[in-house]
Amino acid sequence: MADADTSRLCAQIIHSQFGPLTATVASVLLTHGRLTLSQIVRLSGLRLRTVRAAILVLVQHNILWHSHSDDEGEVLEINIDECLMRLRFGRYVWQAEQLFGKAGAEIVQLILDHGKLRPPDIISRLSAYDLIKGPALYSQALHKLVDGSYLRPSTVLSHISPRDKRIRYEAEEKAKVSGFPTAKELRQVKEIAEGRLRREEEEAEQIGMKRKAKDQAGKPPKRKALDKDVVDDSVYFRVNYERFNVHIRNKLIEFAATERFNPSAGLVIRAALKATEAKQVRLTDVRTDPTSFANIAMQLSDDDDLSEGLVIQSSKKPSNTSLMREFLAILASADNPTPAGRAASFVSANGSKVQVEFDIIARRLRRRVLEAIARERHGDDGVRIFRLLLDTGKMDEKQISKIGMMANKDVRPLLTSMSADSLISLQEVPKSADRNPTRMFYLWYVDLQKACVVILDNLYKTLYNIAMRRRAEEEEPVVKAVLEKRQRSDVSQDEERLLTRNEREVLAHWEQKREKLTVLEMRVEEAVFILRDLAPLGNNDE
Repeated sequence: MADADTSRLCAQIIHSQFGPLTATVASVLLTHGRLTLSQIVRLSGLRLRTVRAAILVLVQHNILWHSHSDDEGEVLEINIDECLMRLRFGRYVWQAEQLFGKAGAEIVQLILDHGKLRPPDIISRLSAYDLIKGPALYSQALHKLVDGSYLRPSTVLSHISPRDKRIRYEAEEKAKVSGFPTAKELRQVKEIAEGRLRREEEEAEQIGMKRKAKDQAGKPPKRKALDKDVVDDSVYFRVNYERFNVHIRNKLIEFAATERFNPSAGLVIRAALKATEAKQVRLTDVRTDPTSFANIAMQLSDDDDLSEGLVIQSSKKPSNTSLMREFLAILASADNPTPAGRAASFVSANGSKVQVEFDIIARRLRRRVLEAIARERHGDDGVRIFRLLLDTGKMDEKQISKIGMMANKDVRPLLTSMSADSLISLQEVPKSADRNPTRMFYLWYVDLQKACVVILDNLYKTLYNIAMRRRAEEEEPVVKAVLEKRQRSDVSQDEERLLTRNEREVLAHWEQKREKLTVLEMRVEEAVFILRDLAPLGNNDE
């Protein structure tokens, strides 16, 4: 069950996209956890028919899990991650257009609007206005999306909460251990359970493509081997969010390299990521597959001028390949082969092979977010203490004051306020067995997991406030009247003539506010992506 701020945000998302009745059902599930149908009807105060319709909508859009309980029968539960992903739908559609053109973007948008669809339904809806070229165009785009894992089949397992299976699998593995299990054995039990779940999901999703049928003469069509597999028309497809999240991560890495060095370094890291992009299907990858310098050089266009990012001593301009090698050496911190240099690197080079280090970059991105929050709330002194504790480890107040070169009277209130924000934590080390507070060492340190959880909760609260502000601005009487008037078919075709000057000014002012709120929402969502989606890569750092 989610915390209060996450629940409010999910309820707001569902309210804005599905209406108040569906949001009421979702709010009941978010507040009380998994419930049966009769319990939802009783707690929501809605009619059974309305609750059933809301549940069907949420199941269709993959927001509800259902599982069978021995005590209560079938119970329903909100999929929090699926609900929060709806904030990125606009970015997913834009990314699909960049990769597959307008046809791919329309397919992704249609599936996002309907939750899941079969290929015949997708093609018939989109090619309604072009019955000649439309079906072939959208079929080709759909094949590329499915083949690239941007769409995945919707199976029975995708609608069942994996938590129950994980608990059952762990119990089965624990039963095989004789005696009390050790920490190592418990870790192995969890790994085996996760492996079983992953294998089940992979086996269930191997149904999206099928072998193309032979023609009437019994001979296969003379086409490329790539076209022998066609999309199965009987399978319902949904958008694979993780595949699109990979592109968001790669874009963040490119921006980080550009900010750290220069735009030319960003071009090189983008080429290195693009060389192995087809094999990047999960955010949990620690690093990319090894790729050669030649493959990276092939991803650079002829218009890319890498010489602008380096100071060249000779009068003769070197080739892009040699400049690329120089940039890769810089990105790998080849001039600083120490732990500190490795922690600041973007890639690792092993002979003629290069790998982009997702794990190291994710830790650095997360640290940058935490430092930005510390600077915003506690100033530069707060960032100094945060970095000191993160790099050094546990320290007492006097050590922090001495090493950080700060007055003790300034350090103490700063530590207290940072501890209240969960940026740092306190460890008590007793000198004697009675644990007398006067005979204890009080050591300060950074608990990254705790800090990220608390900050993530605050970011969810910020996203909720942004959504409520947008909703309040829309519901102002003047703005609401103008927006309703603009939705009329005659006004939408000729706004300049059918809207008064005052109404156009109100509309422009509202659109300006909405744009600012959208930009703010995207920035906050980017921080959420770093702290939540990239968190599995950095759970064991520092």
